Amino acid sequence: MIRFALIAVFVLICVGAWVRLAPSNPADWHEDPVTNATPDCNVIPGTGEARAACLLPGTPAEVLARLDAVALATPRTIRLAGSADTGRITWITRSRLWGFPDYTTAAASAAPEGARLDIHARLRFGTDDTGVNAARLTDWLARLAP
Repeated sequence: MIRFALIAVFVLICVGAWVRLAPSNPADWHEDPVTNATPDCNVIPGTGEARAACLLPGTPAEVLARLDAVALATPRTIRLAGSADTGRITWITRSRLWGFPDYTTAAASAAPEGARLDIHARLRFGTDDTGVNAARLTDWLARLAP
């Protein structure tokens, strides 16, 4: 019984270490977040992901710079790749307990009304994010609104 418990603890530690220490290759996650969604800022949840598109005032670089500030103010969030000047940014947000990474990519392009912002948030491990990506996008877009 003690041997089984020790093996279970060891496996749990190894899984936790893998989740926290697995490398995040920008080439795998810094994708074009085309949503094909109506740019109405409504978050569209999916299985393990969420997407949104918005039309916002400002240039694409200004909109992405504002979103970058919002994202980096979110706990446990860092920038993985990109910048406002390149037109696309990808962030990693980790869960509090296990450190599961979720990747959010945003791209902005010029539109007659200012800038079109497309965002795609998705999980790395598992199949169900229990709605956290949709909730994060909803929060970010609410804080981004002028």
